[in-house]
This record gives sequence, structure tokens and C-alpha cells, in this order.
Amino acid sequence: MNRTERFYKIEQILHHRHIVPLAVFLEELGISRATFNRDMEYLRDRLHAPIIWDREAGGYRFTDSENINTTYELPGLWFSAGELYALLAAQKLLTDIEPGILARHIAPLQTRLAGLLEAGGQPSAEIAERVRLLSMAKRTLQPRFFAEIATAVFNRQQLDIQAWNRGRNEINPRRISPQRLIHYRDNWYLDAWCHWRQALRNFSIDSLQAVSMVDEPAIEITDPQLDEHFASAYGIFAGAIRDVAVLKFSPERARWVRSESWHPQQVGEDLSDGSYRLTVPYADDRELIMDILRHGSHVEVEAPTSLRESVTNEAAKISQIYQK
Repeated sequence: MNRTERFYKIEQILHHRHIVPLAVFLEELGISRATFNRDMEYLRDRLHAPIIWDREAGGYRFTDSENINTTYELPGLWFSAGELYALLAAQKLLTDIEPGILARHIAPLQTRLAGLLEAGGQPSAEIAERVRLLSMAKRTLQPRFFAEIATAVFNRQQLDIQAWNRGRNEINPRRISPQRLIHYRDNWYLDAWCHWRQALRNFSIDSLQAVSMVDEPAIEITDPQLDEHFASAYGIFAGAIRDVAVLKFSPERARWVRSESWHPQQVGEDLSDGSYRLTVPYADDRELIMDILRHGSHVEVEAPTSLRESVTNEAAKISQIYQK
């Protein structure tokens, strides 16, 4: 915890407890008495913090002055990248919600988020103007379907769905036991037990054409089973690991890829010529092929042979389009 963070922590403790003994500060801040004395001196003399020692109460407190906010202001405390993203993402999600029964509950949350953003020393409107969160390939959802799906997930209830298979352009009726909602690459997916397949499956929520509740309890799948099936392999097309992709990126593209996270179990290797070898486990190669192709000629699939052939065939089809 740096000095500026300690200043905010001291203020937070004082607002929360009103009267704060010295021992509490030392324990909460994890500092020595000498360091605390220096911090308190700086707060009072340089930042004009209205903090006094109340001998009768046996602790530090703010004065009762009504003009505290006009004379006292802590230095700006900026956020980490993760903190800023979390705050702006929450603010964006709340702003995008259509007016409804939650409107009066959401307004205080938006006010609180704005206050948290302004703790960094800048007006929230300025931050929102200067920092943008851009969605990529976000697909629209039927709000009614999403509400029913979420209800079924939380109430542990089965669903009958009409699922559109984009690849074969056909609609398939399925009864499922929903397990988890997943937000991945700006889109929503549903992990579920498919009663027809008698296996775990993943459904893109925007592809569902009809959803209805079934008055039957959902089959329960344990978290370790779900994690093993859905989180062990590459991307949203997860499942038991079928193979491991070995990808070699050019020295130019390596400057970007070596800092990217493709999979929790990936292995990266810097090669002597400046290129970069990335090893990634996968179950279904469809999404992996899409990510490989976006790097064009700057990546080579070294293994397995089946993936190399799939990428080669796709590249050949692309080439034929432009040779017409």
C-alpha cells in the first residue's frame, strides 16, 4: 500500500468508525507509529485534513466543521487497468439497460459508480468521454428468452428450447438442464446438460428460437465436471481435450502474440530467430481456426497434421474467391 492509498484508507476508517484509536490505524494500515505520525502530519499540514485527536474519546476523529469539503481534498488515486475496466463495464451495462421495473433501483447504482470513478480525481463524464469500451461482433438477444433462461438457471429448472444450428441451418428441439450462463467475447452462452444427447452441450443464447419452462428439476452437474468439460480446451467450443495445436508466429507478429492469453494451459517459447511458438490445447478446431486465420501469413500450424490440413483447405478456399 503506497502513501496515497494510505491517505484514502485513513479517511475511510475515520468515516466508518468516527472515533479511531491509534492501535486500530496501525493494525489496519500495517505501518509503524512513526510512519503514521508522518502521514497524519502531512494530511493535516499539507492537505488541510480536519482530523483531530480527541483525548476524552481516546481516538482520532474528523472535526465537526461544516466546511470540510471546501478546504480538504485528497490527491487523485488512479485505478489499475482491471479496476477501471470493471467500473466502466458496470457503468456501460447499466446505461444500456432499457427502462423497466429496475429503473429506480439502478439509478442509485449509477450514482455510486460515478462517485467511485470520480475518486480517481476526474469527473466521471470526462472519464466516460476519454475511455471507451468497444464491443466486437456482439449479437442481439431476445430479452424475454434471456429472462426465462436466467430464471431456469437460478431456480434449477429444465427448459425446452428450439436451437438454431447455424452450420446446418436447421432448428432442433432439445430438452436441457441449464447449468451456467457464460459471457464470452461480448456474447452470451448457456452450458447445459442435453437430455437428447445425454451429454454436456453449449448453446449460443442468441440462436435460440423458442424457450419454455418445464416443471422438472434440472439435472445437477458438479462444478469440477463442468470445468473439466468446458474450461479445459480452447474457446467456447470446449470439451475434453482432443489435441494440442502448435503454432509458430513470425518475429513481427510475435511482438503481439507473446503477451496474449489464448488458454490457461498455453505454453509459449521464444525462438532464436525472433519467432514465437505457442502451444494450445483444444477440443473443437472451429474457433481456433478463425483465430489462426486472422494472423494470415504470419502464423504456421506446425501440428497436428489434421489442424494444419484444415487451415490449408480454408486458406485455399479463400484464395479461390479472389482468383475469380
